[in-house]
Amino acid sequence: MAAEAIKNRYEFVLFYDVENGNPNGDPDAGNMPRIDPETGYGLVTDVCLKRKIRNYVEMVKGDAAGYRIYIKEGVPLNTNHKEAYLAVGLEPGKKANLEGVNKARVWMCRNYFDIRTFGAVLTVGDNCGQVRGPVQINFSRSIDPIVQQEVTITRLAVTREEDADKERTIGRKHIVPYALYRAEGYISARLANDPSKGTGFSEDDLNLFWEALINMFEHDRSAARGKMATRKLFVFKHESELGNAPAHKLFELIRVTRRPEANPPRSFSDYEILFDRDGLPEKVECIEML
Repeated sequence: MAAEAIKNRYEFVLFYDVENGNPNGDPDAGNMPRIDPETGYGLVTDVCLKRKIRNYVEMVKGDAAGYRIYIKEGVPLNTNHKEAYLAVGLEPGKKANLEGVNKARVWMCRNYFDIRTFGAVLTVGDNCGQVRGPVQINFSRSIDPIVQQEVTITRLAVTREEDADKERTIGRKHIVPYALYRAEGYISARLANDPSKGTGFSEDDLNLFWEALINMFEHDRSAARGKMATRKLFVFKHESELGNAPAHKLFELIRVTRRPEANPPRSFSDYEILFDRDGLPEKVECIEML
């Protein structure tokens, strides 16, 4: 990318909620909403959020130069590796030396937004190396324990000819009536601008990433996911590349309280998100983007 790589470290805290939907189904539990079995708190994986971010970037940028998406439906990953080899003058199917692999890695970072952002293992097939992405996201966790509901639905059509005499068929949906989730993430300037291994993640990329976090649910609607919305986004910007305060100390400045009478909570208005601005360390600023 022509744009200069970021020079500051960041952390962020994202709050989003779901109403009458399944934010992240667990395939090991019949696609029920993910849950921590010990505590009853709801979980959403980092992979789930990254998929929504990828989809948003693809929708906004299409196949624009530098903003292609590496992990997408219907495209074998090795096809992209072959393209990289041809672009940098390597022969697909033949083992490349270290210099050649590095050229292919740089090409992949320049052309694919999600590799430049999240990193990727590009060693299968035509080896394009490994990329450690500057943006990392933790699992989301609900603020309160969630209630998993299984709702039975009926369909007035049948699928198989042998069932034609039946009036209807039965199906099921899994929902969470309401839950507020918190996700925390990290952005390393060092992994973006390192001279030998940096991905080149730029200020333009960063702004697009914030835009995606705010808008990703607006273009991911389905009956299964119910009503989902980004509610709050707090961004901690360090003055330096390596950072000026521990991430966990910054995360502790943001806490959530629930109105006592809201048991169980039914909407975002049942919560209050509090930020201890007086506890913010020197050389770190907090930007409330939403």
